[in-house]
Amino acid sequence: MNRRELLAAVAAISLAPGARALAQSGDLKTAARDAWLFALPLIEMAAARVRMTAGAQRVGDRFQGFVHARKLATPDNHAITTPNNDTLYSNAWVDLSKGPATLTIPASGERYLSVAVMDMYTDNVAVLGTRTIGGGGGTFKLVGPGQAGGGPDVVRVTTPQAWLLARTLVDGEADLAAAHAVQDGIKLTGAATLAPAFAPRNAAWDAFFAAAADLIGQNPPRAEDRAAFRRMAPLGLTETGGFDPKRFDAAAAAQIEAGIAEAKAALLAGFARGVFIDGWSYPQADLGFFGQDYGYRAAVALGGLAALTPVEAMYMRAQGDNGRGIYTGDGLYRLSLPGKLPVDAFWSLTMYEATADGQFFLTENPINRYAIGDRTPGLKVGADGALDIWIGRRDPGGERTANWLPAPAKGPFALTLRAYLPRREMLTGRYRLPPIVEA
Repeated sequence: MNRRELLAAVAAISLAPGARALAQSGDLKTAARDAWLFALPLIEMAAARVRMTAGAQRVGDRFQGFVHARKLATPDNHAITTPNNDTLYSNAWVDLSKGPATLTIPASGERYLSVAVMDMYTDNVAVLGTRTIGGGGGTFKLVGPGQAGGGPDVVRVTTPQAWLLARTLVDGEADLAAAHAVQDGIKLTGAATLAPAFAPRNAAWDAFFAAAADLIGQNPPRAEDRAAFRRMAPLGLTETGGFDPKRFDAAAAAQIEAGIAEAKAALLAGFARGVFIDGWSYPQADLGFFGQDYGYRAAVALGGLAALTPVEAMYMRAQGDNGRGIYTGDGLYRLSLPGKLPVDAFWSLTMYEATADGQFFLTENPINRYAIGDRTPGLKVGADGALDIWIGRRDPGGERTANWLPAPAKGPFALTLRAYLPRREMLTGRYRLPPIVEA
């Protein structure tokens, strides 16, 4: 998906005097479409904040510090779409409007560890860990917009509110205690945050844009978003919020609803039109730091919230048997990897059941295996290092069982291959994955 597919090029427009005239001209529909796509990441972040602060330490009515997941993700976990089953997640939310926070990252040695610092527009303003600071850990000062501070240990966050998401690699159940010790060393002090509830993505148009206006007011956009707000002008949504649903009559409301419907359809169409190379889609270069690519940013917020930048991790989605990233067949599929993947950390292939609204979650299966990767015990590997992964709803039997990645008993499913710390040949496209084929 790219911005051209999702957002039509429109000239900058000024606010017309009457909502009915806007509805007739069609400008309001376009503004609503663009504004919904622009605001969706904020809405999804706010929803995630409510879900993820449930177990956080309270300081009065605020939340502070990290909440650690002590077990690997299972089908019961629906807090975040497209979770991995390789790392333990630790998350914290901060509000830097009152002052800075201090983040401490422990020594992790050879164990992969990263702490992504994301602004409320889902951009990774920093990823601190194995790749960037090494295995020795460190202490960092997080400062918000306009606050004083400088030096190598200062991280400037582009919105006052932010999400810190840590990933700690786990090498199976026997490794959990050691991984917990690393998690316990991830510390955050200062900048406690509120977690108010906002309207969700499928709320009525007036509630959705009122929530968006509040979130934008709390987290002002960047200067380079100014042209986008000129396109939103007929809606009355500004860089400081400012949305008033009472100014729109029934005809105008119908145009707004039509614009939102167009935005949702564009996201689904974008998923369907994804570019696949030898059966895989590859991340765009701006994944995780999107700039003005608002359509792609919205799609990732819906289907892969909190995605890392490609240099940290590459996410490849299989084309599926419908050609649009989804499998529906009941047969057996095979992925034949000729040898080790070019990564400096680890890789895994994860199975997801697909929901009707474009999200993906781990799926129940009889052997409780949700992914296969370079650390999966008991795999049958050829003498030349080649690995055949068997994918299907039923046990393929015999020696193939050892390399079986179970699909849901019924319904559509999707496959994502993650490559952490990909080497240059993968980043540049000189290395490509082989296709998944029907066995």
